[in-house]
Amino acid sequence: MSTNSTGPEEKGFFERVKETIEEFWDGTKEKAEDIKDAAEDKFDDVKKAVTAKKATATRKVTATKRTVANKAADVTIQAKSTVAKVKAEAATKVKAATAKAKDETVKAKKAVADVKAQADTKVKAVTAKAKTETAAAKKVAAKAKITATKKKAALTH
Repeated sequence: MSTNSTGPEEKGFFERVKETIEEFWDGTKEKAEDIKDAAEDKFDDVKKAVTAKKATATRKVTATKRTVANKAADVTIQAKSTVAKVKAEAATKVKAATAKAKDETVKAKKAVADVKAQADTKVKAVTAKAKTETAAAKKVAAKAKITATKKKAALTH
């Protein structure tokens, strides 16, 4: 008999392990490529979604910035108009106070002038009276002197 068998040749243990590892390797490699493709697709999808949301957010932020700027401008305008009103009211009050002070000053000057005129009149009257009384006193003194001189002269003679 022959030593050659007609059946299939049996593989050794290491050859079977080697084939199993190759199958795992090929399967893993294919699966890795599939996962890589799926990840790239998912990455592209996420990137598109983020870009769309980012554009929307940018538009919203821009609109909000405009709104804030407009509100700030409105507040500034209101503040400026309020300041203008307050300045106008203050100017009016200052003008009124100045006019009142001028009127009071004029009245005071008139009162001072009246008092001065009255004082001048009284001084003139007192001066005139004093002059009159002084003149009368001088006449009396002169008469008294004449009388005294005559008495003295009469006594000496």
